[in-house]
Amino acid sequence: MPTDWRTDRIGAALRGENPTVLRRLTAGFAVIGDVQFLPGYSVLLVDEPHVRRLSDLPRGKRLSFLSDMDRLGEAVEQVCQRLDPAFRRVNLEILGNTDPFLHAHVWPRYAWEPAEVRDKPVWLHPRTRWTDERFALGPRHDVLREAIGSELDRLRTGTRPERIPRLG
Repeated sequence: MPTDWRTDRIGAALRGENPTVLRRLTAGFAVIGDVQFLPGYSVLLVDEPHVRRLSDLPRGKRLSFLSDMDRLGEAVEQVCQRLDPAFRRVNLEILGNTDPFLHAHVWPRYAWEPAEVRDKPVWLHPRTRWTDERFALGPRHDVLREAIGSELDRLRTGTRPERIPRLG
């Protein structure tokens, strides 16, 4: 019986079985988040399943991972800015508190977020947002997925961005 890709996100990405993968980067995989209560939420997964901390990587690969995080953050910023005029900024986080592998969160932040969490860490959003089916990744996010992937490609090659239709 095949295992759920969520139980081994990195292994599934390496095998080409992780459906959230946007692009393979230098030191990891850019993936779109399972939840999209903040549209554009993405994660950078290290490409070595047993690496738990940034300091576990040799210096060169560590710098590549940080460079990949920067590239994913810029891609999310550019896309979210084009798609939603209420976009404010991107938060980048390497926390390592729950999942036992190195990963970085890329959180777009918006002016329409509830006032009580707008200027606070994303983790203070109500727990229900993390499990509400309305925010689950699905086909309605295909435009967003494609746009972030294309922006990652553009940042790699230095080409001009294409016009993206606004969501909603």
